[in-house]
Amino acid sequence: MDSVAQVAQRLGRTGYLCDDALATVTYLSLTMQRPLLVEGEPGTGKTALAEAIAEALELPLIRLQCYEGIDATQALYDWDFPRQILHLRALEAAGAGSTDVEEAEKSLYDARFLLARPVLAALQQSPAVLLVDEVDRADDEFEAFLLEVLSTYQVSIPELGTVKAASPPVVVLTSNRTRELHDALKRRCLYHWIDHPGLEREVEIVRSRAPEVSEALARQVVGLVQQLRDRDDLLKPPGVAETLDWARALQHLGTAEIDLASASATLGALVKYREDSDRVRQALDRMLAT
Repeated sequence: MDSVAQVAQRLGRTGYLCDDALATVTYLSLTMQRPLLVEGEPGTGKTALAEAIAEALELPLIRLQCYEGIDATQALYDWDFPRQILHLRALEAAGAGSTDVEEAEKSLYDARFLLARPVLAALQQSPAVLLVDEVDRADDEFEAFLLEVLSTYQVSIPELGTVKAASPPVVVLTSNRTRELHDALKRRCLYHWIDHPGLEREVEIVRSRAPEVSEALARQVVGLVQQLRDRDDLLKPPGVAETLDWARALQHLGTAEIDLASASATLGALVKYREDSDRVRQALDRMLAT
């Protein structure tokens, strides 16, 4: 993708509609071969951006889902222990003598017994897109590990040696900002905050991702969702993902125009907390009455 306009166009073909700022930072990330760190509220399209980049570039998407307590082993590699045991038993059955013990031990750590986890798989398969999802859930030690890998795009496996990517993978890191990431990791990346889209762009997104939804229904759904986001009493305001789910749910029920009955029946697609359900139901009652 040779220009910002082409990035926006190619992403748009996948159904991902981005503004000029996001298209620009994505273009720079691809051109400069720098990881892209995107932060924002849940449901604003951070993970979907990596998926769209992979589809637009026709590259495999390799996802590393971060969680509390994740370490380098879960990200890099492990050894296939059951296959190693079978290998030893096969050697015993073949009558390997005591002089072959050292060779047998070495053969246990052959590449055929290596289980590549997402980071190593991305280095081996590059060009590829590596999505490090919700990196803010991991701890400081894992951040330091990621920083080292993203600085050199290589890892050392003691039994096999160094694995280096033939070309740097496209790396997208996402964060819901449940905690601040360290400056060292941020400096390695290009950064962008993805905000909720404006009304017209969100209508475009709904029409693109859910073309079965009529424009009239899409506009009504987006208008109500945007009013709900302006409230300050919701535990989790609905994101774009919830907008799409709600529009599809209403469409499946054959709704042409939202009323309180159809809104209440499909509220589970829009909000995911009981407290929010009560508040949103009351708010929609007022909104739909005007």
